[in-house]
Amino acid sequence: MGKYPIRLLYILLFLIWSPLSYSQVTTIHRNPEILRMANQVSSDSLKEYLYGLLAFGTRHSLSQDSEERGIEAARQYVLRKFRSFEPLAEGRLTSEIDYFTVAADGKRVAQKTRMGNVMATLKGSDPKDDRVFVVSGHIDSRVTDIMDSESDAPGANDDGSGVVALIEMVRIMSRKSFPATIVFVAVSGEEQGLIGATHLAKRAKEEQWNLVAMINNDMIGNSRSSGTEIRDNTKLRVFSEGVPLFETDKMATLRRQTNAENDSKSRQLARYIKEVGERYVDHLEIKLLYRNDRFLRGGDHTPFSREGFTAVRLCEMNENYNQQHQDIRMEEGIAYGDKPEHIDFEYLRKNTAVNLVVLASLARAPSVPREVGIVISELTNSSRLKWKPPAFGEADGYYVLIRETSSAMWEKKIYTRDRSIEIPYSKDNYFFDVQAVSKEGEESLGVFPAPIR
Repeated sequence: MGKYPIRLLYILLFLIWSPLSYSQVTTIHRNPEILRMANQVSSDSLKEYLYGLLAFGTRHSLSQDSEERGIEAARQYVLRKFRSFEPLAEGRLTSEIDYFTVAADGKRVAQKTRMGNVMATLKGSDPKDDRVFVVSGHIDSRVTDIMDSESDAPGANDDGSGVVALIEMVRIMSRKSFPATIVFVAVSGEEQGLIGATHLAKRAKEEQWNLVAMINNDMIGNSRSSGTEIRDNTKLRVFSEGVPLFETDKMATLRRQTNAENDSKSRQLARYIKEVGERYVDHLEIKLLYRNDRFLRGGDHTPFSREGFTAVRLCEMNENYNQQHQDIRMEEGIAYGDKPEHIDFEYLRKNTAVNLVVLASLARAPSVPREVGIVISELTNSSRLKWKPPAFGEADGYYVLIRETSSAMWEKKIYTRDRSIEIPYSKDNYFFDVQAVSKEGEESLGVFPAPIR
């Protein structure tokens, strides 16, 4: 071997072992109490709940059958599960079925039908804090024919997975106290046109709930795709709207002026879910999907978005259409139907834990900073931001979040205990947000600054 190849080898080894070649270390701070709750999520418990839910044959919204079969029997099962956790909740947890009547529509509701959303409300401990966080899954199921209310429709993944995640969260979180209120709801009528979610969203609007965020879980238990045969339980999608479905002329003008089409409140919630979820749940990457839902499709978060609330959908990364909306059958060697043997319970455990840590963090954090603004009275290559303290909870400090305009996620966080800051980052080249931070380190959702003229 000549001298030059040896010298090249030494250079290569130096580069490999040089400190400059090391990747940047990421420090993760986890709240021990929230981490303990996340670690209590059990795949065995989820499996037990799911098989109990599937015992009622069909959960079609029009299948008002008997005590042993149909959606009403399933609703009563979920209600019993919710109520079984009330004794250890020290009066914080109350459970009910919010019944309502739906008229025939000549489409997906053949006759006047009573429906109901099964709700468990974990009341906030701070009487001055009226914030509400809603997390949902839909209890109804279907087969190939949307109007077939007689055939067995297990709906193990769609959306038994979302419902049992709610039950497990209530089991764990009801033993803890949170300043804000969390509502866990198994909605009906999703397959018939988002009926239960529409009812609840309108109720929240009419009753003037201070609904800060809504998280919809729909199909979070399958890790194998049809067609491609991809098997992966390390990724979870979060769908969020860019341009809000509910937008006034004033909101639209401000969005266009500040180029905030990628900074809607729902998209801020999606970023929060990714950051906090990945902080606490190992071996899971949360993917931001820049659309309200899958292509030309919708879910139970959509009625909340239409009413002006901040809402997103969590969904598995790889859908399996052999199981989704299918009659149970074997055809050309392929098993069709949404049955429990197709559920990846470890994947479902991780996705349930994401919901839990996000809700726990939000409900423990202060509310968002108020009147967040960016000063535009003069042209400079620095940016000055100002804000007022949150309405609820005590902020020990604030994070100013920074990212380049082309970046999906926040790239820097600057901590301050002041309520204004000047930073050497041009508002031409960067986007900003401001979060309130509790003494224990829980962050609020971020607020995109409005121009201060």
